[in-house]
Amino acid sequence: MAALQQTLITFQSRSPPSPPITSGKPLQSTFTAGGLTSLKLPKLAAKLATKPSPHGGASGARMADSAAGSYATALADVAKSNGTLESTAADMEKIDTLFADPEVFDFFTSPIMSLEKKRQVIDEINASSNIQPHIANFLNILIDMKRIDLMKDIVKEFELVYNSLTDTELAVVTSVVQLESQHLAQMAKGVQRLTGSKNVRIKTVIDPSLVAGFTIRYGSSGSKLIDMSVKKQLEEIAAQLDIGDVQLAV
Repeated sequence: MAALQQTLITFQSRSPPSPPITSGKPLQSTFTAGGLTSLKLPKLAAKLATKPSPHGGASGARMADSAAGSYATALADVAKSNGTLESTAADMEKIDTLFADPEVFDFFTSPIMSLEKKRQVIDEINASSNIQPHIANFLNILIDMKRIDLMKDIVKEFELVYNSLTDTELAVVTSVVQLESQHLAQMAKGVQRLTGSKNVRIKTVIDPSLVAGFTIRYGSSGSKLIDMSVKKQLEEIAAQLDIGDVQLAV
């Protein structure tokens, strides 16, 4: 079964990003009677209420053609304007991991749970995970607008916007066992040479069905593939011998 484990490594040809900005105390609920937040980030609420512009900022980097894309673009615009794009991307990875838990996702999307309970959990997440105030604020806005069910798609869309803004190529490396960091770094350099991107971001996936070796998928929507797996070699041998699928006992 694929995707049993996932880790992340980033290869950058530029100077390292500034350290994440964190809040020293839990974020309190900041909703007004009108429904929009007042947490020193009025631009975020305003952007979420308007259609993204096709020119400039994150909106210019990638046209949002869905609700999730619009939210992701608005968040990226705010992060870029306040100089927290890198740390915002790191926080979105934390949120992605959190919402990957079915119980967490079901809790936030449940119509039975009150908005206040959901906001209280956001406060707890903020306190325990040290996410930035505008990320906690963003989650509260989604809860208030009853669009928190889009969170998984928003994370995906934000990653695309972030990659576009930072000239980053995403490569997914799939292998049978977890690869060493130095090997992943070499792969990142190889993808950088192939694509000419300023930065390369590697995600790893574990898939025992490959038998041995690895694959690297990159390009637009993973359109390009480097397949160095034993599974691929067996398939090629089977095709040459015209003996159909080769089944290997693992």
